[in-house]
Amino acid sequence: MDANQFREFGRAVIDMLANYAENIRDYDVLPSVEPGYLLRALPESAPEQPEDWKEIMKDFNQSIMPGVTHWQSPQFHAFYPSGSSFASIIGNMLSDGLAVVGFSWMASPACTELEVVTMNWLGKLLDLPEEFLNCSSGPGGGVIQGSASEATLVGLLVAKDKTVRRFMNNNPDLDENEIKAKLVAYTSDQCNSSVEKAGLLGSMKMKLLKADADGCLRGETLKRAIEEDKSQGLIPCYVVANLGTTGTCAFDPLHELGPICSEEDIWLHVDAAYAGAAFLCPEYRHLMKGIEHSQSFVTNAHKWLPVNFDCSAMWVKNGYDITRAFDVQRIYLDDVKTTIKIPDYRHWQMPLGRRFRALKLWTVMRIYGAEGLKTHIRQQIELAQYFAKLVRADERFVIGPEPTMALVCFRLKDGDTITRQLLENITQKKKVFMVAGTHRDRYVIRFVICSRLTKKEDVDYSWSQIKKETDLIYSDKIHNKAQIPALEQFTSRELCEKSK
Repeated sequence: MDANQFREFGRAVIDMLANYAENIRDYDVLPSVEPGYLLRALPESAPEQPEDWKEIMKDFNQSIMPGVTHWQSPQFHAFYPSGSSFASIIGNMLSDGLAVVGFSWMASPACTELEVVTMNWLGKLLDLPEEFLNCSSGPGGGVIQGSASEATLVGLLVAKDKTVRRFMNNNPDLDENEIKAKLVAYTSDQCNSSVEKAGLLGSMKMKLLKADADGCLRGETLKRAIEEDKSQGLIPCYVVANLGTTGTCAFDPLHELGPICSEEDIWLHVDAAYAGAAFLCPEYRHLMKGIEHSQSFVTNAHKWLPVNFDCSAMWVKNGYDITRAFDVQRIYLDDVKTTIKIPDYRHWQMPLGRRFRALKLWTVMRIYGAEGLKTHIRQQIELAQYFAKLVRADERFVIGPEPTMALVCFRLKDGDTITRQLLENITQKKKVFMVAGTHRDRYVIRFVICSRLTKKEDVDYSWSQIKKETDLIYSDKIHNKAQIPALEQFTSRELCEKSK
């Protein structure tokens, strides 16, 4: 493909993506394909000869698109948002076009320095403590990871390294492996699965502590677990607090957990993957009271902000901790010596190579501006509140817990079985996509405002589909009840005839 063909292909793709966004409501949110459909549709081997880009676009439309779940659909209300915007797509194109691998400053100075700039910008907008920012006088700073899962694992590995160093410095006769075997981490039983997975990958026991009735991990629960483990010779090392749990968007009280971690010299990592974006708005910052006690903080710009995956914003209070844990030197990795504070990001992550991800964050922040990003968050919360109002107006439903951010959990009053049936019926129709959760041991349906394209009329449409399926379930239920006496009567007569 030469430059002219690239221009033609690129224009065609841009037009297709623009049309896709404008007409996305024409698609069912879920595809109507069976497992293996694409394996059967595509050749078993790669083509021997080059193919024309027009044929590729034809196959894309005929084979790929039918199997796509449309995450940007206004009727996608499952999981949490997957951020996207034209501004971010352009940023991604610039990153892919330059194709730099920015593992060090010299590998691409702009790649490193733009990441410093944008992470300072975003950290200030979220009102993070100054010591988390690279522009502060301290050793803190921000880095773009691939996901909150990576950030949680990075935090665990750094906490592990720091704790082992501390114990061996205090007592050089201790065996490093014996120390590692005694390390233990804690989080809520409402945590994301990636937190538990971090314990597996980092070879550290991750204890899932019982949350309270509102889904929050309380300080007294953590304190009790720490004391019990210390009495058994274990070493508390790492705590993951949730600001916005996956199931119900509950917020752990950092002001309770933080002082305990500070007193016990335990690394406190804050997982605010979804809800952290709301701290752009001053009215929600009270939810991170106690953040000053944490050692690391992560929020996914690629979730609730209009930034395409992957762009997980992580800040650490002390960059020296992360550098000491991950610093592996080779002569070919020697970098320039600077007199100013510039991080060597290859020591801030698990991979060596890294994409120029700051470009898409930069383009989004400039195209939207701080006010545009705040408006985006507030509008989605307003739409969730509007949906909650619709649900409350129908006496067949109950909401629980109270809606948080852009998430509403609801269920039918008549029980878990009928609520499960409702979700299954809606999913089968493929018009609206939601997933289940649990609250106080009850089965609930989670409705999240996910797409930046969602409008009030889209919420009305989704609610109409929910009501339609609910009406059908109850009409069938009434019909079946009406049939039961007649059936019993017939059976009794039949038995009488046979007895004669």
